[in-house]
Amino acid sequence: MKFNIHGKKLDVTSSIKSYIEEKIGRLDKYFENPDDITATALIKLRGNNQVVEVTINANKYMLRGEETHKDLYAAIDKVSDKMERQIRKNKTRMSKRVNKGIDVGFNLDFEEPEENDNTIVKRKVIENKPMDEEEAILQMELSGHEFFAFKNMDTNEVNILYKRKDGDYGILEIK
Repeated sequence: MKFNIHGKKLDVTSSIKSYIEEKIGRLDKYFENPDDITATALIKLRGNNQVVEVTINANKYMLRGEETHKDLYAAIDKVSDKMERQIRKNKTRMSKRVNKGIDVGFNLDFEEPEENDNTIVKRKVIENKPMDEEEAILQMELSGHEFFAFKNMDTNEVNILYKRKDGDYGILEIK
């Protein structure tokens, strides 16, 4: 796989380049002709976080992943794992296309690890006292979670407050 690695608002050192090439390069085993494929990686800053965007154009398909983390190397690990999960998750769909005679450009002869059933590992009971949106934001920030469910005192409906990737907040209103 060929690499095109560049940074926005930061310099990309040789150690960062080699780490990206190592981590994203392990995806070579999923492509039929990895030497014909180029992976483009963009590293940028968003506040105190490092953002890694990786795009791989593979013949007829584009594989893309983006991850944000305070540690650049952790973000690279996360985006590599995410892209590998995307390939594994779509193996069946791609196999169906290959069976129809359509070239997908992926090597589908890899073993699937056995996945355990998704189970609920924790259950939490929250107080359902009515509150306004500002108090919900405060409660969410104090809890350290990325979302918070609350009963909106203005509408008397259950809302879900969440933190967006851009740092702002969003609200899901459940009707």
